[in-house]
Amino acid sequence: MTWMHRFVAAVLALLVLLLTAWGALALWYQLPAWLAVTLGLPWCLIGLASALLLVRPRLRPRLHHYARGVAALAAFSVVAMLAWWHGITPSHGRIWADDVARLLESSVDGDRVTLRNVRNFDWQSETRYTPRWETREYDLRQLESADLILSYWMGPHIAHTLVSFGFSDGRKLTFSLEIRKERHETFNAISGFFRSFEQVIVAADERDLIRTRSNARGEDVYLYRLRSRPEQLRAVLLDYLEHASALQRQPAFYNTLTSNCTTILFELARRISPDLPLDYRLLASGHFAEYAYDQDALTPGVPFVVLQQRGHINARARQSDLDGSDFSSAIRQGIPGIATNQ
Repeated sequence: MTWMHRFVAAVLALLVLLLTAWGALALWYQLPAWLAVTLGLPWCLIGLASALLLVRPRLRPRLHHYARGVAALAAFSVVAMLAWWHGITPSHGRIWADDVARLLESSVDGDRVTLRNVRNFDWQSETRYTPRWETREYDLRQLESADLILSYWMGPHIAHTLVSFGFSDGRKLTFSLEIRKERHETFNAISGFFRSFEQVIVAADERDLIRTRSNARGEDVYLYRLRSRPEQLRAVLLDYLEHASALQRQPAFYNTLTSNCTTILFELARRISPDLPLDYRLLASGHFAEYAYDQDALTPGVPFVVLQQRGHINARARQSDLDGSDFSSAIRQGIPGIATNQ
């Protein structure tokens, strides 16, 4: 057996092991534990046996009867696994958690936008809240700013990304792509690879989407002013509405890697600037603000470290609860590129 044959066999064996691991995790995150173990154990044994026969060809003559059986079982198992996986489809018909129970609806008439199911919950804690869904109207001619918000919930490399639009009448409207949790579910980044959650676009008041992270959950939240022209602001906001309408027509799965809060923002931005480069920071979402800075999308003439330091809103957000000041104004105090009245 030449080194080339050994190399090819090793690569094939590695692919078999990766497929085996993927299938085991898919079963674990999709099925009840007892059923996942019942089906996953033979799946793993078949995968391990297939990989062993690939890298140890001397076993094949002695175990040729078994080898044929393993090959047949492996082929059948892969076909069955892929057929089952293909049959897992997203749905709107589940018992949803209160904060994602409704889908955003919109209608656009020229410059006038009407939004239904805008979320404006009053969060006393992460689990105690007063639900409130509103219908709001916005004039796109009054759209004048957009801010990038990063909320760190799992270390320095992973953050949830949001965009908040500002209007000349002082109102703010924040968008977030999130998992659409069922009532019994909690988010798990690994299960997000395995069609465990649908996705939803949430449009909300800043005191809802941002304050719940900074004050109720205690996440570290950073806010950056985005450099953008009025036509760009309008295009991105309408793209969010288009994505929300598409999800309303056809539900879709959330994916931790390929369809999440950061990738949708990149997709929307790329419609405006098609030359935006791919970058590892699109996956390491905690560094997305640095990526935006390198693309000249943040306030110019200020080092990024200064933007980051002044953009940390938590102390100001907590203080706004104590003194009753306007939340949106309070969290923007001292941030480069933002006037005091914004």
